[in-house]
Amino acid sequence: MSRIYVCMYMSCISIFNNLPIMLRFEVHQRGFAHQTLFPSTKSCFFIHRRTYHSLQPRTSITLKKTIDVGGVRLANAVSSVHRRSSDNEKETFTVTAVINARFSVSGLLSNLSLTGGLDAVTDLVGKALLLELVSTELDPETGLEKKRIKRYGHKKSKYGKELKLECTFDVPETFGDVGAILVENEYHKEMFIKNIVLNGFSNGPTTITCNSWITSKFDNPQLRIFFTNKVTLLPLHLEIDGEKSYLPSDTPSALKELREKELENLRGDGEGERKSSDRIYDYDKYNDLGNPDSSDELARPVLGGPEHPYPRRCRTGRGPTKKDPLSEQTRLELSAYVPRDEAFSEEKELQFISTTLQEVVRALGPSIQTGIIDTKLGFPHFTAIDNIFDQGISLPKLKNPGLLQTVLTSIREGKDDLLLFDTPEMFNRNRFSWLKDEEFSRETLAGVNPYSIQLVTEWPLKSNVDPKIYGPSESAITKELLEREIKGIMTVDEALEQKKLFILDYHDLLLPYVKKVRALEGTTLYGSRMIFFLTENSTLRPIAIELIRPPMDNKPQWKKVFTPGYNATTCWLWKLAKVHVCVHDTSYHELVVHWLRTHCCMEPCIIATNRQLSAMHPIYRLLHPHLRYTMEINARARKALINAGGIIESGFSTGKYSMELSSVAYDKFWRFDMEALPADLIRRGMAVLDPTAVHGLKLTIQDYPFANDGLLVWDAIKSWISEYVNHYYPDASLIQNDPELQTWWTEIRTKGHEDKKDKPWWPVLKTADDLIQILTTIVWVASCHHAATNFGQYTYGGYFPNRPSIARNNMPNEDPSEHNHKKFLEKPESLLLECLPTQIQATVVMAVLKVLSTHSSDEEYLGGQIEPSWAENPVIKEAFERFNRKLVKVEGIIDARNADPELLNRTGAGVVPYELLKPFSTPGMTGMGIPNSTSI
Repeated sequence: MSRIYVCMYMSCISIFNNLPIMLRFEVHQRGFAHQTLFPSTKSCFFIHRRTYHSLQPRTSITLKKTIDVGGVRLANAVSSVHRRSSDNEKETFTVTAVINARFSVSGLLSNLSLTGGLDAVTDLVGKALLLELVSTELDPETGLEKKRIKRYGHKKSKYGKELKLECTFDVPETFGDVGAILVENEYHKEMFIKNIVLNGFSNGPTTITCNSWITSKFDNPQLRIFFTNKVTLLPLHLEIDGEKSYLPSDTPSALKELREKELENLRGDGEGERKSSDRIYDYDKYNDLGNPDSSDELARPVLGGPEHPYPRRCRTGRGPTKKDPLSEQTRLELSAYVPRDEAFSEEKELQFISTTLQEVVRALGPSIQTGIIDTKLGFPHFTAIDNIFDQGISLPKLKNPGLLQTVLTSIREGKDDLLLFDTPEMFNRNRFSWLKDEEFSRETLAGVNPYSIQLVTEWPLKSNVDPKIYGPSESAITKELLEREIKGIMTVDEALEQKKLFILDYHDLLLPYVKKVRALEGTTLYGSRMIFFLTENSTLRPIAIELIRPPMDNKPQWKKVFTPGYNATTCWLWKLAKVHVCVHDTSYHELVVHWLRTHCCMEPCIIATNRQLSAMHPIYRLLHPHLRYTMEINARARKALINAGGIIESGFSTGKYSMELSSVAYDKFWRFDMEALPADLIRRGMAVLDPTAVHGLKLTIQDYPFANDGLLVWDAIKSWISEYVNHYYPDASLIQNDPELQTWWTEIRTKGHEDKKDKPWWPVLKTADDLIQILTTIVWVASCHHAATNFGQYTYGGYFPNRPSIARNNMPNEDPSEHNHKKFLEKPESLLLECLPTQIQATVVMAVLKVLSTHSSDEEYLGGQIEPSWAENPVIKEAFERFNRKLVKVEGIIDARNADPELLNRTGAGVVPYELLKPFSTPGMTGMGIPNSTSI
């Protein structure tokens, strides 16, 4: 009777760490009674290949297994293993690789070129892609990497630009598990590989998710490395599935060199100008916003460094300008470099180009209508503004139309050459709501900028600007004035004690720029404060506005307090003062709350994640969906939105000082530890810690839609990330001893935010709780913070009198001339229209807000689509499914809140419901939906 040697091999597959396991085997061999072996409470087991080779030739065994993990049955199956008769231990089995790929549009067009002919030859000889399988095991005899198995993939089928290739490998049974695949593109054009599916393993097909562009070997001979998501067991293994997210210390020996090699490739050497096909992530300052070689008027300071602190962007490596060696050539004719895999998908690119072109041409309508002669022309009356939506803009017949007329003809809507803007939801529900104080107040809690309102905690109001330069720092808002506006309900001291006074305070940030901005043509600026009183029904009532001009032009400081008023003159002054505060809030929202705190501050996280975390690192795989498209949209913003002479500078009150002001805000206010939603609410006095409250916080204003909905989503994100982190890091020592993770966090702080690297408030990274808080903050900023401050921009700013981006004239009672005073008394509406943006300014900004508020059809939403590596791990898959269910429940709660007539900040006649933090959306401009990333 031959003897069976069953040798058990312990595998620390992390999904079973620290969970009680019972693994039972029933081994059946021809001619023997079955026996149960190895009940165990150890980690996961599988039969090692040495067991298989110890069996006698032509032996067949059946393994019946039942695996219980933490009381949950994972498997109950039968596996048959057959030992074939052979003296050669290098028997093979067949693995077929199916590669799902596509060419770019440019790649398709290249078929018409010489390279297209060469690629036809490539297809003919069947050598389109070279694939190399890499084992997870070293050769036991040499201690080196096992010989890779190389085969060429050939084109199997093609439909449009979609391409399917196939490759067959003969894999020795001693090869071990496949840990990585190396790919070389034999075509002369780049190719996008969606995934590679390996068939032939005992536990079924294995899909390697790539979603990456592969450069032609003729442009870059470096082989691309893709690590597998799933354990690819050979036929002789027990059938236990598992995913392959490896901490650095757990990386199979044979993959360690590849792991570091891939990170080296992504880090680059910091030299030379980047090519569009590169996949290199490095840091640089914002030194490409100006264009001094074109004009001195387009020179801009470098952002980043002691003088103008700022986060870092991705390095492009372009040479310096001639006039300023510190500034980088912008080369406007070329797209700004982003690593190839950060670029828009072709679907999003086509939609973005189409929408942008359409909206910008629409915006040019008024300028075309006036012959592009008077770019300073404002709207003559409010009916003309309404007509943008109601009747459209007529386009003239141009004598020499050229390309512009061709473009216009291709996108015209309606009849008689009319261009129409979509009616914003706010204007559609109530076209007079922009005039109402209650709507202005409501939007500070439920509008597109819910991040600026804060509690007044002390009196008198204090200023930190130098009074020797900017005049007396005492506020002109007095207790007596406020008590008069509160109408005797309580004193100011009682209001402070009961937390009834709130403020929008742009005084200290804007006042130093008033003189600079007023030197520009067609714009003006003040330092400002606006006070609100909290009513019994949880709504805010604005009661005072203070506008301040510092001493300038041989004139003393000017400051004035405006109140809602009870006569025609004071009411009109209040309306005009409110326009200026709206402009300040709009500018601060766009430059700081939206751009700086989401787009700009996310980019260092993206760079560090790609430079320091391997693609097989579990934290890389957690963060990856939250990094999508951000670098691309940021690069486009530097090219057309925030650049010298760009849309922000030409359409916002802060003009050429806009980005410099953003730098000041970063220096004064930005702290990573305060970007978490609970910390932000506490810092602004909008909440206090309360362990008895639902979210551990008690809101100062109970009906605060952004905070109420945001805390629901924050808790769901934190719960999901807690499960994920605790799964991979059951012990704090694993975090402290993870070199990739520690270097990642260090690089974010010291390189990505180099100007703040020595600040004491940076979180330490020692425990799972530390990592959970850091990751939850990053995910919140990339998804929820951005969604809350972006996708309502057209809803509230599409009708620009509600949120004007620029104020062109001073208040009529600041140094009034006889002419202006008379004009104000006779026709105050005309002064209001003259203060609002010009036709060209308004329509260009409206067009941009429309684009930014639109979801693309390939958008991926928070908690909506599981990542392949998560799906391969049963524990992570279940955690994600719980996350998804929580977010679905959040949607129902938000809908119920929006139907509650008691919640006046989100419901009522003509009120836009608060849906910006509803997790999911359809494509288009919906005013809801939380994308995974800052993707537009």
